Formats: sequence, C-alpha cells, structure tokens
Amino acid sequence: MGKPTGFIEYLRETPLDRSPSERVRDWKEFHHQLDEKSLRNQAARCMDCGVPFCHTGKAMSGGASGCPVNNLIPEWNDLVYRGLWREALERLHRTNNFPEFTGRVCPAPCEGSCVLGINAPPVSIKNIENSIIERGFEEGWVVPEPPKTRTGRKVAVVGSGPAGLAAAQQLNRAGHSVTVLERADRPGGLLMYGIPNMKLDKQEVVMRRIHQLEQEGIRFVYNAEVGDNYEAQMMRRDFDAVVLCTGATVPRDLPVEGRALQGVHFAMDYLTDATRALLGKGPKSATIQAKGLDVVVIGGGDTGTDCVGSAMRQGCRTLTQFEILSKPPTERAEDNPWPEWPRVYKTDYGQEEAAAKFGRDPRSYLTTVKRLVGDEAGRVKELVTVEVGWEIDAQGRSMPVEQPGTERRQPAQLVLLAMGFTGPDGSLPLDLGIELDERRNIRADAASYTTSVPGVFAAGDCRRGQSLVVWAIAEGRGAARECDRWLMGSTDLP
Repeated sequence: MGKPTGFIEYLRETPLDRSPSERVRDWKEFHHQLDEKSLRNQAARCMDCGVPFCHTGKAMSGGASGCPVNNLIPEWNDLVYRGLWREALERLHRTNNFPEFTGRVCPAPCEGSCVLGINAPPVSIKNIENSIIERGFEEGWVVPEPPKTRTGRKVAVVGSGPAGLAAAQQLNRAGHSVTVLERADRPGGLLMYGIPNMKLDKQEVVMRRIHQLEQEGIRFVYNAEVGDNYEAQMMRRDFDAVVLCTGATVPRDLPVEGRALQGVHFAMDYLTDATRALLGKGPKSATIQAKGLDVVVIGGGDTGTDCVGSAMRQGCRTLTQFEILSKPPTERAEDNPWPEWPRVYKTDYGQEEAAAKFGRDPRSYLTTVKRLVGDEAGRVKELVTVEVGWEIDAQGRSMPVEQPGTERRQPAQLVLLAMGFTGPDGSLPLDLGIELDERRNIRADAASYTTSVPGVFAAGDCRRGQSLVVWAIAEGRGAARECDRWLMGSTDLP
C-alpha cells in the first residue's frame, strides 16, 4: 500500500467528458483523460483492504459483485500510485486480455463492491484501468506475443466477440493453431456492431487489438455462418476442438398490434446499421435514420441508452424512452446491501445528451406499449402506452398490471426495441447435436465449459445468457483453459 491515508486525503475524481452539445455532432469517443498526478492520487485512494471485494467476481441477487475476471485491483492501484506503469500493465494483463474494452464499456461492478464505497465515493477503478492500458499502447509496451512452439492441435473459435477473442488469444498462447470463424463482415461481434463508436472506437481501439491477435498467429475468417455457408460437421472434422462463443443474439420482441409496421426495428439492427454506415460511406448513409423523426426507445438498459445516443447523433426531432420497471432509488435500498451491485438511479451518456437538448430525462418509468398505430402507407406514426403497477400473483411472481385510465398516445415515426435478448440464434447447436438448457442457451458446465458433445466447449452469452462484456472475457479465458486441458491432459493457462 503506497499511501495509507490516501482515501482520507483525496476526493474521488474522474475525467470530464466532452459537453453533450459538442459530442452529439460526431461519433468520436467523448471521454477525456486525467493527468498523471491526478491518476496517481486516485490510485492512492485504494485502501488495500484486508478483504478486497472489488476482485471477488461473484454473482449476487442477479448482478455482478466485484470483478468477474478477478482483476488484482489493489495491486495495480499501488503500482500506479508509485509510478510503476509498466508493472501495473503486466499485473492487469495477468487477468484481463482486453482492459481497453472493459475500461470503456464495463459498468464497473468492482466499484460497486469497493470497501471505501460503504461510506464514501468508491475508488475510480474503471478509469485507472483504462489509463493503464492506454499508457501501455502509447509507450509501445503492448506487443504481439506469439507462442514459441506449436502443439500441432487446431482449434476453431466460433464468434469474435469478447468471449471468442479472449478464448482465441489464450488458446493461441498455449501453442494451438486457432481459427476464429465470424459470421459478420468484420471482427469483434458485440464490440464491433453492438456498441456505438462513441463508446468504443472501432478503428483505434477494437481493430488495434485485432491486429495484435493476427500478428500473434490467430487466423480470422469472416462471413462464415457456421451451419449455413460453413458446414458444422466439416468444422468438427477440420479441428481438434471447438469453442462456441456465438453470443445471445435473439432479441426479445414486442407482440402487440402494429408490430409489423414500417419504422419498427430491433435495437441491434439499428445500432449495427449505424456503425456499418459510419465505417463505410459515412453516418448519413445509414438505412435506418432518426433525423427529423420522433423516436421512441422501448427498454431502459445499456442497449436502449446506446439507441438514445445514436438517435441524438442522427438528429432526431424528439426522443422518449420507455421502461416497464419502476424508477430506481437515489440511494441503495435495504434489500440491496453492499457489496451487491447498487441498483440506484443513474444518468448515462445518452440520457445526459437528450436532457441537454430537450430539457428533460427522456425516460418514462412504469410504462408499457399496448399497440402501434400506422398511417395509410403502413408506417408507424404513433403508439399507445399504458402505465403499469407491479403486483405479486398466486405463484409468488411479480407481474406488471395495467393501471386503468392511464392510456396515452405518443407520436413516433421510429420505434426501437431494446428489451434484451432471449438466447443464441441459428441452427448451430442442433447441427452439432448439442443440448440446450431450459432458457434455450447452450448447456455447458459452469466449471469445465463442456457441452454434451466431447471436444466442443461453450462460453459467454450463448452459455450464460445476456450478460456483461467482462463476464464474456472471463468465460472465454475459462473455456480456453479447459479446452487446453482436454487437448493436452493438463494446462498452464490461468
């Protein structure tokens, strides 16, 4: 511990963002960086507590408590405080293959379980993490690490999202020849097309890491839809083992009257289209445009926020976001104690931007959509909403109940469905003869990541369901370790 009194002497500080009015004019990342002195002071706030819950990585009450990849947070905080940045980077990379991703898009459950956070603002762990990895790239410390020898074993990784990339890098460093099969036209999965560029830059951040993996010897094959244009059984013949990291990509639909109207889209289709246009002919070439329209986003999670931020950049006329759940409290409730993830009211970047332009938070809570109304051309023009209350049914389940007399009409020419995902899509599990669980996810052991087919492993959202990028990285690392053990009889992978 570099400074035992740091948590007393220094207040929490995070870098300022570009102003909402400025940043909505482009698709560039909007976070600034703290200077080195400030960062070292922030690292000094770490208490080096006897029981550091920040890196426990446990699932509690439906959310993450602590870091799922078990980052050695107190250790690299101390190294940053002492100015030992390269050593801090080495310590960070021991547990996290891609801290530049988690340092940007992770909701930071580590901070939610920080011991200092019991009675003071927690250590700014996420920002320090991102500063370490960016310092590493700036100084040239992040270099390709190809294996010294090859085992002669070949592994296919299906999917190039965070779980697939982590699994691929770990297996490659174990000496196996790794091929990543990606169905999209670019690598990255969720990192490329599911998260907008202003949160995670595709060329400067995502592709920077992809290039490193290629230089380490990993082969990427794009437009490879396993089970469609790439035969699943041929994959099994060509490779000694397979790791499935296909994600949970089936969106939850809205089964109401008018769903088939033009102008109603799944959030991920909208976000993918926006990013593909940005990387191609430019943002104005997107086929799903919000410019000049009344936009409604249905769903209050991270994906919904990303739709809000994207619609703001496309120049929407108005913006409303509906959430069926109640508004969270401003402070932890009694049934949400530390070190659980704090379920409290927060304003994310998208809502901040909408509030700056329209004068209010766009979110409306305890509201659901009853039907969509179209015009003569078959395009959505408005929707009908109703307020709900939550009641306990005879089976003890909490259910939404419509409140009489609360129907409202809302103008909308673009409706984006951001209500989460129900599981992996495609016929791949069936083609491979893999069992699914009751939620339609791939059934795989939580410790060994083994499926019902020997030599086939599964990790990430396709196994655990919709979750965080950091959980996906943790599972990709775990699946790589167990795949290596299955191939070689033992493993040195962490």
